Amino acid sequence: QVQVVESGGGLVQPGGSLRLSCAASTSISSIDHMAWHRQAPGKPRELVAIVASSGITTYVDSVKGRFTISIDNAKNTVYLQMNSLKPEDTAVYYCYANRWGQSYWGQGTQVTVSS
Repeated sequence: QVQVVESGGGLVQPGGSLRLSCAASTSISSIDHMAWHRQAPGKPRELVAIVASSGITTYVDSVKGRFTISIDNAKNTVYLQMNSLKPEDTAVYYCYANRWGQSYWGQGTQVTVSS
């Protein structure tokens, strides 16, 4: 079993920044890949960014150049640095981990971008 717990959401003005954290209950080196997804009201959940155990990262087009996913192996934590936030980034952000073919989700953290 892997538990992942998100933190760092909140209310921010357009153009602002937030950093989300996802703490894993086990060594991240044992996890195949981790990702951030988001779900806005009335919309399906979408993949935002993914980082593989190799370190390779992938982003959805709408956040490229603005969001950065990174790993701190010492802290077993994955981060999502979000810059130049837009109102359309408003959503619940979920941390996801995949290990040995099993999927694990966090409870989500709300990000609201509004003036």
